Amino acid sequence: MAFSTVKVLTTHHWNKGLFSFSVSRPASFRFVSGQFVMIGLMVNGKPLMRAYSMASPFWDESLEFLSIIVPDGPLTSQLCKIQPGDEILLGAKPTGTLTLDALLPGKRLHLIGTGTGLAPWLSIIRDPEAYERYEKITVQHTVRQVEDLAFRDVLESQLADDPLVADEAKQKLIYDASVTKCPTWTGENRRITQRIESGDYPLDPEFDRVMLCGSMAMIKETGALLESLGFTEGAQSQPGTYVLERAFVG
Repeated sequence: MAFSTVKVLTTHHWNKGLFSFSVSRPASFRFVSGQFVMIGLMVNGKPLMRAYSMASPFWDESLEFLSIIVPDGPLTSQLCKIQPGDEILLGAKPTGTLTLDALLPGKRLHLIGTGTGLAPWLSIIRDPEAYERYEKITVQHTVRQVEDLAFRDVLESQLADDPLVADEAKQKLIYDASVTKCPTWTGENRRITQRIESGDYPLDPEFDRVMLCGSMAMIKETGALLESLGFTEGAQSQPGTYVLERAFVG
């Protein structure tokens, strides 16, 4: 696998099991909003790499990622210790199916994710093209605890500080958070599959387009629900009405 060495610029720990970090971006590195790349560390003299979605916009001079921390995980148990100035490995070739070109034209875009499945949505909602294609864009993020709502302030502000899409996001971006395991949370507390099944999160394949990223269970269950509603899975070679990232499903 071809990879380069990049320098860590920033780190932020959201809680004991979740952190984000940014790294320098090689001049030759190009990606499409929603794609992922392999990143990692040298462990016991060998590169240990995992797939991570870019959470930064395609035009940014740095690359940002969102990661869980698995205490005994071979990679994340070490990756969570990085500090600005350290170096990590970055794969040379970004890829992935969560791109706007994999969807047929529609009116509303639903970016549905659990946990770190939020990452590709952070890239897509800062892409001006997304707002040219859709009248409304909803970021639907389901987590267990309130502290798992990474980038909540940024999303609640509708990207107020974004240099390219702040005006469009103010009119078109909707942040829909659901916290399932926190008794003090007063907002939505159901999983997205429950909301779709009950009809409280209505989706119409004629007008709605959906992207899925997160836990394997959520992706498979929600994908099956969408199929039952008449949605068809898309790809860049044959666009459809919903897409998912199979690299994280297996």
